[in-house]
Amino acid sequence: MSYIVLYFFTEKLNIKEHCIAGNSKELQQGKSLFKVSLKLLVAISRLAGWWRHSLKTRPVLTNTIVYASFYTAAELSQQTFNKIYAPEKPELDLKSAGRIAAVGSTLYAPTLYFWYKFLDRKFVGTSMRAVLTKVASDQFLMTPVLLAGFYILLGFLEGKEDVLEELKQKYWKTFIANQAFWIPGQIINFAFVPPNLRVVYVASASFLWINILCFIKRQKVDVKET
Repeated sequence: MSYIVLYFFTEKLNIKEHCIAGNSKELQQGKSLFKVSLKLLVAISRLAGWWRHSLKTRPVLTNTIVYASFYTAAELSQQTFNKIYAPEKPELDLKSAGRIAAVGSTLYAPTLYFWYKFLDRKFVGTSMRAVLTKVASDQFLMTPVLLAGFYILLGFLEGKEDVLEELKQKYWKTFIANQAFWIPGQIINFAFVPPNLRVVYVASASFLWINILCFIKRQKVDVKET
């Protein structure tokens, strides 16, 4: 509806423009900029509508695509930062981004979808007790399993001899960072964010967390000499 209103507003603007004597350069530039902005708003509105529809009709597939996009963007942003600012100036590693996107999307998206449905059925309502129970269950039951799976699966895809080596060195650092980020984040989400804004909130928070996760993942592992 918003872009329909903007369309009629544009048409009205065109009528008023013809009533103004002369066609100044500034007016033409303003009109062009407005039309570009209008097209962008229309595209965003359609994309948002498609996303909402897909979440209802194909929730697992849609969440998988979203998570794959987030993990790819987060990993590539970390690589780009290192390429610009790190002394070694490493080249972009698309295979690494693909591995992280594959593990993050196939592990997290379907698991969390069914997990949260289970929590919502088990602990109904938005009371403080229900919220804290959901957050505690999520962070201390499911999160440890997902973090372990993340490092183990990546170690396997990377062809490491010891797929548990990185898990042993980074697990607790990742777990503590996860709790520090998501416990207050989820309390805010369930207690204060309106239901119609939770998708945007969780999407934004997830992207920030994935950047943190990719940053920890990219830290070098100390290899013990035998």
